[in-house]
Amino acid sequence: MAIIAALAVFVGFAPTYYLKGLYGTPRLSTVRHLHGIVFTLWMLLFLVQTTLISAHRPSWHRRLGIAGTGLAGAMLIVGTAVAIAAARHPQPVQVVAAGFPPPLVFLLIPLTDLVAFAVLAGSGLYNRRKPASHKRLMLLATIAILPAALGRMVFPGGVLDFLHLPVAPLTLTGLTALFVGACLIYDRLSHGRVHPATVWGGAFLLTAQVLRLFVAGTAVWLAIARWLTS
Repeated sequence: MAIIAALAVFVGFAPTYYLKGLYGTPRLSTVRHLHGIVFTLWMLLFLVQTTLISAHRPSWHRRLGIAGTGLAGAMLIVGTAVAIAAARHPQPVQVVAAGFPPPLVFLLIPLTDLVAFAVLAGSGLYNRRKPASHKRLMLLATIAILPAALGRMVFPGGVLDFLHLPVAPLTLTGLTALFVGACLIYDRLSHGRVHPATVWGGAFLLTAQVLRLFVAGTAVWLAIARWLTS
């Protein structure tokens, strides 16, 4: 799962970040470069951490975990800054017309992903002495930040745009559900039951993504969004 998540991020952001020189995409601002760096570091750290446990190196895993806590905090700060900046400078009209909601409405999507990441990663760190819960919660936290990459893979211009999936926030929820479903299936097949951390963590993540669909267009949220972007 760590490898699949890392590949999804690389493929999704290859045209606009990792291989942008080959695609001739527009230059990125400093904060967007910083965003790319810290989120890439998280994917690499998650891959290394799972490898260390597989290699029976728990002491190294714990040492790196300390750095991971600081990195998670940086992700929340930089991720929020980029989300707000994107709302202040909306996407091109053709992208919005293709199915994306207006910028202030869409702002809730990345912010919800960041909140879900914070809750799941925080819970994972709290349960670090319970390996079965810890690893599942940290995986779900990583899944929580995948929608941006998954959307870029399947929406127009992405490597999987031949699937012709609807360009809508609900599509991102469906793609996230595939990853959560894989976790549920793994638990069932390997242990004969689904671990409680997978159940409540997955339920929390998907519930948050569904609820935001009903909240994003409300007057209350739009007032908050205007305040954040003012």
